[in-house]
Amino acid sequence: MHNDFEVSLLIPLYNEQETFPTLISRLKSVLDSFKVKTEVVLINDGSKDATPQLMEELALADKRFQCVFLSRNHGHQYALSAGMFHCRATKAVMVLDGDLQDPPELVNEFYNLIQQGNDVVYAIRKKRKEGVIKRLLYWTYYRIMRNISSINIPLDSGDFCMMSRRVLDHINAMPERNRYIRGMRSWVGFKQVGYEYERSEREAGESKYSFKMLWRLAYSGIFNFSEFPIKFITRLGLITVIFAIIYLGDTVYKKIFEPEVMIPGFTMTVFLITLFCGVQLLSLGVIGEYVLRIYDQVKQRPIFVTDKIIKDKQSSNC
Repeated sequence: MHNDFEVSLLIPLYNEQETFPTLISRLKSVLDSFKVKTEVVLINDGSKDATPQLMEELALADKRFQCVFLSRNHGHQYALSAGMFHCRATKAVMVLDGDLQDPPELVNEFYNLIQQGNDVVYAIRKKRKEGVIKRLLYWTYYRIMRNISSINIPLDSGDFCMMSRRVLDHINAMPERNRYIRGMRSWVGFKQVGYEYERSEREAGESKYSFKMLWRLAYSGIFNFSEFPIKFITRLGLITVIFAIIYLGDTVYKKIFEPEVMIPGFTMTVFLITLFCGVQLLSLGVIGEYVLRIYDQVKQRPIFVTDKIIKDKQSSNC
């Protein structure tokens, strides 16, 4: 087993044939100029285009590239987890995306901060190139998470980061299936520092992260690292009970002391029934989300399935 790489760059890929040539060109320039022995771990997350073929040709030609092929599309967070599991770095790992919005050229600056005693260097996005709606949603989500999370998740920081080997080992040891890497990274603790950068536009092609996938990722962050949803329905239930008591008191008072006043009937009854049913369904939905995650966890299925790995110019099936 070769464990003489100090740093690993982890890059999940899904249908990135358009960006692949530029990505590899820039990565090779980084590897040639970076004075630390480094490997690049490319993870194919079930791509349907020519990405797997391009990866295989590269790994067989250059031993600095290790390629992990998943059995199907598992999702970005699981592909990252596969890379974390298979990387061979002894000092640090850098996580970045294959669309080149996260510049690999920052590896030297990140590694210098790791060498100064930091265990995590997370990138803080100063400016995004996405549309107004997407930027607004990101901005809102991060600030909601900051207020409701049980841990301190830095504002405007995604998965782009560098972590020490000990942080990586702690994350790899976490058995949870619903992965939210940036939250897990913050939960581990140790000394963490932010590094501001301007996020670039996507190099080519279209983003593979749909609103549905972003919503699912946001869900994982909220339900994995916050007690707010379950506490919210408790408070909502208390508010509805208080509202019902006040309404009951008002009705009894008017019945006794103001019999000439017409007491609201059918309309108010329908409103109250609808209100309480809505609260009950909302409560069941929140509880069901937690139950679903427990059910998913107790099945104890692996979080990803590896088809094959190519490293050191050799291919092995899993």
